[in-house]
Amino acid sequence: MSATTVTTQPFAGQRPGTSGLRKKVTVFQQPHYLENFVQSLFDILPDRVGQTLVLGGDGRFHNRVAVQTILRMAAANGFGRVLVGQGGLLSTPAASAVIRKRAAYGGIILSASHNPGGPDGDFGIKYNIGNGGPAPEKITEAIYQRTTEITAYQTTADTADLDLDTLGTTTLDGMVVEVIDSVALYADLMQTLFDFDAMRAWFAAGNRMRMDTMCAAGGPYAKAVLEGLLGAPAGTVVNGEPLEDFGGHHPDPNPAHATELIAAMTGAGAPDFGAASDGDADRNMILGRDFVVTPSDSLAVMAAHATKVPGYAAGLKGIARSMPTSCAADAVAKALGIPSYETPTGWKFFGNLLDADRVTLCGEESYGTGSDHVREKDGLWAVLFWLNLLAATGESVESLVRGHWARFGRHYYSRHDWEGIPTERADALMAALRAQLPALAGQSFGALTLQMADDFSYTDPVDGSVSSRQGVRLLFEGGARVVFRLSGTGTEGATLRVYLERYEADPAQHDQPTQEALADLIQLADRVARIRELSGQSAPAVIT
Repeated sequence: MSATTVTTQPFAGQRPGTSGLRKKVTVFQQPHYLENFVQSLFDILPDRVGQTLVLGGDGRFHNRVAVQTILRMAAANGFGRVLVGQGGLLSTPAASAVIRKRAAYGGIILSASHNPGGPDGDFGIKYNIGNGGPAPEKITEAIYQRTTEITAYQTTADTADLDLDTLGTTTLDGMVVEVIDSVALYADLMQTLFDFDAMRAWFAAGNRMRMDTMCAAGGPYAKAVLEGLLGAPAGTVVNGEPLEDFGGHHPDPNPAHATELIAAMTGAGAPDFGAASDGDADRNMILGRDFVVTPSDSLAVMAAHATKVPGYAAGLKGIARSMPTSCAADAVAKALGIPSYETPTGWKFFGNLLDADRVTLCGEESYGTGSDHVREKDGLWAVLFWLNLLAATGESVESLVRGHWARFGRHYYSRHDWEGIPTERADALMAALRAQLPALAGQSFGALTLQMADDFSYTDPVDGSVSSRQGVRLLFEGGARVVFRLSGTGTEGATLRVYLERYEADPAQHDQPTQEALADLIQLADRVARIRELSGQSAPAVIT
């Protein structure tokens, strides 16, 4: 091995956020920036010599350059084998599946998920551990601490790029590089979970679907499964070719950004089923004709009908949701007599629960849903779950959701994003809100009586680790909630997320426009947190 030592110095601000380190492409393009972070990761990994690493990303701009850089550094740092997705592409759920299937030491995923791509867009990197899930806080914090003191990194003297497009193996300074077909591996896993015959019959009966993969990593997987294995007509998958700038799309599957899909699912001639996935294919949006399903309702409906899907026919062990996600899934867990868990935002918090066999399904309000088949949220998996339900029940998306509301009540839910707030303003806003907490409980705001106000803290029931200051919660009598939290996925300024929820048991009240149903909570949130005053903004940038 011909390792070369390169002298460097620390960069400020390389602490991973909710899901890795995300910055503008131009930041990652700085000499030594990516290398510093990768070497800091390698430095804190014990017994890495000779191990197998998984590597790939969502195909955004700078992906191929970064893959080549990391391959050279992995060889210089003694890894024995790297499994790299063909073309450098690897969806996040597929990466988790590959790590688990091939018993890899861990994996590096290059993605900024739902953030925009292109030369002026965002880039990201995160590490997944041997169970296939995101690195826990103790690892990400160790990486960060190492970035503050790093003085050199290791790479190979050979700077020639490897062929990433041809399946097979080659060597790089004694390290085996295996270009793999992750699409086939992922498709095989899906066939162990779902009734492919029933779904083929659904398409054969003339039912139609539109799956928008937003010119991102999910395209090849969706085409292979939906149009290949399930016989959906060609063109069922739209925007299916991965592009470095995502074709100009903002690859975030929600009503604010998936406007083309929303329009296509409107009117009598629309397809029966609509869906979308994001940049790295771990998020999903579910739609019926003229009907959008919230992620919180999606998780709850999936849980209530899980036994209709072969991979979950034995029933669920439990359900976990992130704290800002609505309580709809809790109602299902109670009816099923199984545990429900409320965790901080970030898929890494589900890992211990899944590994300990305490839960089967997990979900986040940010359009992420998954199960114990991998240790990541999984966009196409969620779409196939819904497709399996449509095939098994003969119902429509809308009838499944309305039937759910009739049985469990409706949890009206919305998220308001106040984006690009100067960081010092956002921090001051949250500090002022936290300072009010002791005096808030018991106060009445019109018809709303505040039952509890706190800063959410989570004690992991498996390992006892504590995560504090995870978001301010205002909990009202009758089940209404307002949650305030600063997001960890942006790259400029700060994003204040305000989550609003109101429970309505009366079926006669289930057809209110969501923002009208939540109007009193929206006003209360601004009044209590003084959002407009302290943020300097007049309105949220995105409402979902």
